[in-house]
Amino acid sequence: MTIPADVLRTRAEPVADINDEIRALAEEMIATLHTASGIGLAAPQVDRLLRMFVVQVKDDNPRVFINPQIIGTSMETVRMEEGCLSIPGLYADVVRAESVQIQAWNERGRPFSISADGLLARVILHEYDHLDGVLFLDHLSERRREKLLKKYDTALKTV
Repeated sequence: MTIPADVLRTRAEPVADINDEIRALAEEMIATLHTASGIGLAAPQVDRLLRMFVVQVKDDNPRVFINPQIIGTSMETVRMEEGCLSIPGLYADVVRAESVQIQAWNERGRPFSISADGLLARVILHEYDHLDGVLFLDHLSERRREKLLKKYDTALKTV
């Protein structure tokens, strides 16, 4: 799904049961992530309003986060360029926490928690935002966001 799809602005619902359907969705999302050459994908981006996302950064295995909860973030922040599969071709520098602690369930229904920093932390925070209907553009000033969205709309009209 790409903007302005309503599903991207809607808070996702918790996954009630980690079953074969959810495992299949996780596999499909990982395949979609690879096809799109992305590093993170949330269920709302594939038109499923569920609190789940997948990530895979370079030199790491795919990770599935079901019903994730952020339990801590660092006070230190870092600015880094972000993009989004739901807003193709648009990139901007976003300030986020440098590290994150998160707990979730994996596709086998097992709880886990991890501490992440660097790119993995950024991807987790970006995808977690999707579960609450928040896009990376929402972290920008209104002026910068409007300028980028105008550029995006112009690019769409020329395709």
